[in-house]
Amino acid sequence: MLKKFLPDEHVESILDIQPEMLKKKGIKGLITDLDNTLVAWNEAHMTPRLARWFDSLRNADISVMIVSNNNERRVKTFSAPAKIPYICRARKPLAHGFKRAIREMNLNKDEIVVVGDQIVTDVLGGNQFGLHTILVVPVASNDAWFTKINRTVERIILSQMRRRGWLKWEE
Repeated sequence: MLKKFLPDEHVESILDIQPEMLKKKGIKGLITDLDNTLVAWNEAHMTPRLARWFDSLRNADISVMIVSNNNERRVKTFSAPAKIPYICRARKPLAHGFKRAIREMNLNKDEIVVVGDQIVTDVLGGNQFGLHTILVVPVASNDAWFTKINRTVERIILSQMRRRGWLKWEE
């Protein structure tokens, strides 16, 4: 059960994920969370560095889709200027958002990576579908009130993983 929360990889920032690295693994699509993965949960717009990163993925023919539990206004405000497709109110880790993203990307599961900052939503959701998962360090150190509950559960799970020697990174 605990292994379902274990990401395949861990990186400091989503910007550390480079198209060349993804291509070598046969990845053709990237599903990413929004809040505290791309920008702080209370930040509305994309940074120039992030825009360049998205452009680098497009130039490498890697499809991108934002899958967020947040509302449409929040996700659209962020995604629309860069023309990034999105799924809002995904209810991760439940299946709906992931199934829809896989279908809309028209890729095989082994060609998709899921990137997010939470193991109880992003990693668990991706792992349940057999997708490659990458956990990133949250962009901001504070969270929306409902995410604080997830972080408490996450600390307990990570503590168990650490005791078993499963984690290959330091927090």
